[in-house]
Amino acid sequence: MRILKQNMSEKKIKYTGLELKEKLVGVTRVCKVTKGRRYFSFSAIVIKGNENGIVGYGFGKSKEAPDAIHKAGEQAKRNLCQVCVFNGTIPHEQEAKYGGAHILIKPASDGTGIIAGGPLRAVLEAAGLRNVLSKSKGSSNHHNVIKATIKALSKMRDVHIISKQRGITRKEVYDG
Repeated sequence: MRILKQNMSEKKIKYTGLELKEKLVGVTRVCKVTKGRRYFSFSAIVIKGNENGIVGYGFGKSKEAPDAIHKAGEQAKRNLCQVCVFNGTIPHEQEAKYGGAHILIKPASDGTGIIAGGPLRAVLEAAGLRNVLSKSKGSSNHHNVIKATIKALSKMRDVHIISKQRGITRKEVYDG
């Protein structure tokens, strides 16, 4: 029997009433070859976020590209999670791994911008981060990089979350 623990920061967010912006990371044509013929379909990856600490991702497949993008967008709405944004950056350094992808995210000073590439940049921009240093190690598979980035961002904790979990004031967190 497996016991699953749900982290407090991994709560799902309801998307009703949120104004979400959509970023298409990629559309890929997939071919399945059988004895009789080839079957073509499309796979799409979409990131949705309100650029104020809420971000989600979705993957969709369909026979037509627009349908795959629409399905991915709907799934992204259902996978929204809260991210700690502190003055346009993250509160602390964080690493995460998903499959073969390994992500390292560090806070940066004002004016640095988002130092990231590809799907990692799309997730950070959709979350509303403006100054972040990041490095993607290992696999460059878009699916795994996105999942590792969301995992790293959802594991972030700021002073408010830590003080609630420990049952102490914010001043006590700083002073020890």
